Amino acid sequence: MAQAAAAVKEFTFRWEGTDRKGNRIKGDRIGPSEHFIRLQLRRDGINPIFVRKQSALFAKRKKKIASGDVAIFLRQMATMLAAGVPLVQSLEIVGRGHDNPSLGEMIMAIKTEIEGGNSFAESLAKFPLYFDDLVVNLVEAGEKSGTLESLLDKIATYKEKTEAIKKKVKKALTYPTAVIVVAFIVTGILLYFVVPQFQNLFQGFGADLPAFTLMVIHLSEFVQSSWWLILAVVGGTFYGLFEAKRRSANFRRLLDRILLKAPVIGAILYKSAVARFARTLSTMFAAGVPLVEAMDSVGKAAGNIIFTEAILKMKDEVATGQQLNFTMAQSNLFPNMATQMVQIGEESGALDAMCAKVADFYEAEVDMLVDTLSSLLEPMIMSVLGVLVGGLVVAMYLPIFKLGQAI
Repeated sequence: MAQAAAAVKEFTFRWEGTDRKGNRIKGDRIGPSEHFIRLQLRRDGINPIFVRKQSALFAKRKKKIASGDVAIFLRQMATMLAAGVPLVQSLEIVGRGHDNPSLGEMIMAIKTEIEGGNSFAESLAKFPLYFDDLVVNLVEAGEKSGTLESLLDKIATYKEKTEAIKKKVKKALTYPTAVIVVAFIVTGILLYFVVPQFQNLFQGFGADLPAFTLMVIHLSEFVQSSWWLILAVVGGTFYGLFEAKRRSANFRRLLDRILLKAPVIGAILYKSAVARFARTLSTMFAAGVPLVEAMDSVGKAAGNIIFTEAILKMKDEVATGQQLNFTMAQSNLFPNMATQMVQIGEESGALDAMCAKVADFYEAEVDMLVDTLSSLLEPMIMSVLGVLVGGLVVAMYLPIFKLGQAI
């Protein structure tokens, strides 16, 4: 019996060429050989000028697809379709002209799926890491109703607003965390390298050292002898927290509840969750998705397990005939203003418009809170740096001041 043929090894090739109109274009393709890539390009109507195999190191460092890239892609598709460009041609233009090769390859793969007979929604669903159920369901609704371009515009707006609020929350969390981490790193360097130099100097004084200085010296000796233990404990703690959050719903629930009650940060996370709830619900309802069905996507997009569980419970109550504003009030989670606006929207038949206004209001609130947090953190961070670094400096200079007084 003949042995099965070995799998063909494929490489990444960077190419450049001209299209049928003579425009110069370039990109990346994967294939077994340069000859194969040239044949593919000619088949697609591209005259290759050069095809060059990338090194394995360069190929591995390919740029990742960020959620912001997906938002830009959806906006580009909405613009192209609104201009009357056919879907497949729109994907071709956007895919070949994108700066991120990884996203360009994904767009071209979506185009291939559509050319193979799949719908746009089915093609997007094959990339669940970048297109969630909300996007796929809305695109499917747009294809069935013949309003794909308008729904893509709504999806793009939703993604852009969501990305903007995510960036604001990340800014609020990242800045203080980064400064405090740097402060502790600087403190560790001082304890490990600088304090021992002063310790050698103090040994020749022949006098008792101040208690504060002795405490810092003992801390320095501990850091020098057990630095590996400190790194292991810190690394193990962060890894344990990450794994617990990933594996345990109870831990995520506890962590999200603690974060929602934290000073200042809690208000930012709470209002961003309310804004995300309102924005997602507005987008889904405006697209004609039934309220009960929309609540599933709204819950998944909440970004906080406390809100997710509350929204899914509200969905079950709405399915039994209760009004959405009543279930929101019963949850004791949503602010009174949001509940009242939803009630007005249900009574007037303009729920999507009212939810959009709620989202706009709380997104502006998050923006204001982030700016306030930045102004509050500056003196707090200076205090932390002063206590950590300034305290070490004072501890090292106290014996020198004491010696000067004795002289």
